[in-house]
Amino acid sequence: MAAPLLLILAGGLIFKNRAKLFPASKENNSASTQIEELKSNLTELSVTIESEKEILDRNFKIVSGTLCFSVTSALFFQSLSPLAGIGLAFIVFPNFRRAINSLQKGKVDVHLIDSIVIPAMFFSKFYVLSSFSCWIYCLAQQLVYKTKDHSKKQLISIFSDLPDSVWILQNGSEILLESKYLKSGDVIIVSAGEKIAVDGIIIDGLALVDQHILTGESLPVEKNKDDNVFASTLVLSGKLKIRVTLSGQETVAAQIANLLNNTADFKLGIQTHGEEVADKAALPTIILSCLALPIVGKNGATSVLASFIGSDIRIFAPITILNFLRIASDNSILIKDGRALEKISQINTIVFDKTGTLTEEQPSIGKIYTFNHYTEGDVLRYAATAEYKQTHPIAKAILEAAKQRNLIVTEIDNANYELGYGITVHIGADVICVGSLRFMHMVGVDLPKEVSNISNDATEQGYSLISVSFNNQLVGIVELQATLRPEIKTLIANLRARNLTTYIISGDSEQPTRQLATEIGVEHYFSEVLPKDKANLIEKLQIEGKIVCFVGDGINDSIALKKADVSISLGSGASIAKDTAQILLINEDLKNLEFLFELGNELKSNLNTSLVMAIIPGVAVVSGVFLLHTGILAAIVVNNLAMLAGIGNAMRPLLNHPKKKI
Repeated sequence: MAAPLLLILAGGLIFKNRAKLFPASKENNSASTQIEELKSNLTELSVTIESEKEILDRNFKIVSGTLCFSVTSALFFQSLSPLAGIGLAFIVFPNFRRAINSLQKGKVDVHLIDSIVIPAMFFSKFYVLSSFSCWIYCLAQQLVYKTKDHSKKQLISIFSDLPDSVWILQNGSEILLESKYLKSGDVIIVSAGEKIAVDGIIIDGLALVDQHILTGESLPVEKNKDDNVFASTLVLSGKLKIRVTLSGQETVAAQIANLLNNTADFKLGIQTHGEEVADKAALPTIILSCLALPIVGKNGATSVLASFIGSDIRIFAPITILNFLRIASDNSILIKDGRALEKISQINTIVFDKTGTLTEEQPSIGKIYTFNHYTEGDVLRYAATAEYKQTHPIAKAILEAAKQRNLIVTEIDNANYELGYGITVHIGADVICVGSLRFMHMVGVDLPKEVSNISNDATEQGYSLISVSFNNQLVGIVELQATLRPEIKTLIANLRARNLTTYIISGDSEQPTRQLATEIGVEHYFSEVLPKDKANLIEKLQIEGKIVCFVGDGINDSIALKKADVSISLGSGASIAKDTAQILLINEDLKNLEFLFELGNELKSNLNTSLVMAIIPGVAVVSGVFLLHTGILAAIVVNNLAMLAGIGNAMRPLLNHPKKKI
């Protein structure tokens, strides 16, 4: 009687302090929750997650001690068995609560079996077996914890991308101010190389602004007085005075973050593969156990419960997924949610964002137009001389092209930016100007009539133009094109060989988007797509029955990433895109997509094998109970042998994919 009484006493103490021992999870933030509130709660959320880990570690230590007491009791001191009972009660009681909650909802799940089988074995005086089974259960819980999705913790780290402080204009002086204190109507100063921290309107200045991360435009755009600018975009050259219209949680970038946080179908609640299988098997197992009770008695009924396939699959699935995550990591693929790797084997449609995904940040030099008897080499040499000390992508493209042609870059005496439109440099008495066509007008350079046709053609093709003059005479015009990733054509061909349908989504006009799709072999494309419409297009494809993988890297891609069945971003993408995506390609090599699909198929095969290896021993044990009247010991032996085999199968992928040597 001592053991049952102690169990009841321990259970009462635990129930009395249940709020402290097993704190209820907090409700999701409401739709009105602001981004700043989320940011301030990140630390608290991190502590909550860490607390969950501490609880699992504590339970594992308790059950390990319980197992020691049980073994010692069986071998030496039987009087120690009540201590084992207290430890088991501490571990089992939360499952009892969960089982009651599930039953109140009309659901029979794995928690009901967990709350029955361990006490049943203990009260049948199988102290060691019950403790060992509980130890295995706690081990499984720790493994499952490692595969849970905690990406919400990192969701709003877009704020780490924005400057913490800005230069604000007050009473004619520039004063450094923390960004959080900005308000509508303030005027801030943003110089070349700095990121814009607000949404606003330019009141003075001209600049070249890279805003592809937000709008999807493939090349930088010129901004001048009365133009709108947005938070998270980058000033490449020039200097701007910006009147703040929106700051903090009100900016376009923050509104996108807010939409993401409040998406109704947030995927943290989806169960893991092993939990789903275990829950489905719970009711049949309980029914078989009830049938066994009048036929083969209490031990036979307990043996049926002990044969529960969920006990094994809950171990096999997490170990398998963890190993595949490790393999992916060894190949520079970070998978934040193991379920995404499992889902990828079902994908039949893959959608690429164009800018930054199919193309590289640095443009390439296309056609070079020459004027006034100058050569292409002259045009590139003058342009490279002017841009020699610059670090923005356009300058790098020009300098690289000059280097490939072995052109000599002359050392300049001084350089002068002309408010974002271009740069003027002096070499002795000579003057070189490099910049936009508008800049040529500003410095008094005459442009031939054919320049208008060149400009129109470039606009239609989605190209940018950089003009070059020497001593007030037009030397030439350099065409800048988006640079395709070198691996993309082979990748698209291989994806189509896997019977995957491919799409491009682009903010560019129809002509260059169609041309790109044709060039790389993509079957379908959407052009002139606004950032807010990308997610709608993904949803449209899903309504048509397609299972969609979306690959993107910008803030403007983040809602589409959220909507897709599987979402992938690049290591150089916007912070919010990286946080939202389930999978990151760290080394930015899109060839890893092929490897990712291979891993997904291997994972599916391995999990199916594990499921069979969990079911067959369970069927064998149940058959033995009814036909041979075997007991609990036989059930535990068979299940543990099967468990070893299943763990071996779960570890097999590591042998097939040995870690790369550095």
